[in-house]
Amino acid sequence: MIPVNEPYLGQREKELVNECLESGWISSAGKYIKKFEDQFSDYCECAEGVTTTSGTTAIHLALKSLGVGPGDEVLVPAFTMVGSVYPIVQCGASPVFVDSEPDTGNMDIQDLERKITSASKVILIVHIYGHPVDMDPVCDLARSRNLKIVEDAAEAHGALYKGRKAGSLGDVGCFSFYANKIITTGEGGMVVSNDAALINKARRLKDLAHGKIRFTHDLPEAFNYRMTNIQAAIGLGQLERIEDTIGKKIQNAEQYTRLLKDVSSLMLPVCRPWARNVYWMYGVQLMDNDRFTKDQLMATLKNEGIDTRSFFYPLNSQEAFQKYGKPDCPNAESLGKRGFYLPSGQTLTTEQIHKVAETLSQLLGK
Repeated sequence: MIPVNEPYLGQREKELVNECLESGWISSAGKYIKKFEDQFSDYCECAEGVTTTSGTTAIHLALKSLGVGPGDEVLVPAFTMVGSVYPIVQCGASPVFVDSEPDTGNMDIQDLERKITSASKVILIVHIYGHPVDMDPVCDLARSRNLKIVEDAAEAHGALYKGRKAGSLGDVGCFSFYANKIITTGEGGMVVSNDAALINKARRLKDLAHGKIRFTHDLPEAFNYRMTNIQAAIGLGQLERIEDTIGKKIQNAEQYTRLLKDVSSLMLPVCRPWARNVYWMYGVQLMDNDRFTKDQLMATLKNEGIDTRSFFYPLNSQEAFQKYGKPDCPNAESLGKRGFYLPSGQTLTTEQIHKVAETLSQLLGK
């Protein structure tokens, strides 16, 4: 089976992990935590970073550090992984679901503007599948309406918007280091920002709000969101070759596009002229045809030894969030209905890409 994705862990990661084991610093203390925070935030063109346990808890820390709470609204794409939305609910705030662009899957700016209200506090954008959001109009809108911007860049490590890194474009950026991400620590995440006060708040919140005297606390709530030194060591090893990893992802995407461009029933991913799309996943949409539904095609590919995954199912229509209304998000609905992604890991070989493309071409025709 050609997997959708699998992590690549090299000799460098093993060396750094072994150093942790030999030193005895295996929990949330140890030199690699600070090194990873410093080096990753520097890579993201941000002043500081705070490690955490996942991309979801990174978003939770960011929202809490911005003071999001009951009565507030957070504008968020309907087309995203649920980890972008549960932190809003955990803050006691209300998610307001925004429709998507039909090709990139990113937040539709016109729909975003329509859904801003007097209760809006934060725009939580998501750089979907590695393609950055068009940030200039989002930033203009946020400034004009006095809103903060949180970037969910879990799928977009190293993505560029007009030459600037994803995660550095709003007030605070949030990353995931789950096993299938551009770089991984197994599980883990990070908050990055140029706002020192926000970072200091996030750092206190993630570590049970210990005061200057240990076991004294002055915040009414805080969390245990600490990354381990072993995870940070893995992250450092991954970070050393992140540009090579991104280069491989882009190369794989270019091969797929070249091989599949004549398959008329597939809509292929795009890359805007101002963007570096890092192609976390190579996502396609199955347009109307008389041969397969999306689910049938995915099942047939699996029988041929090719694993795939469906796109996100829009959250505005899911049972968990019905209390917040069911806003009209037709593009998000279409993406969920038509979209799936192909094997996209950095260990993917040219031969495997050709097998995937040839199988799709045979099944769907031109």
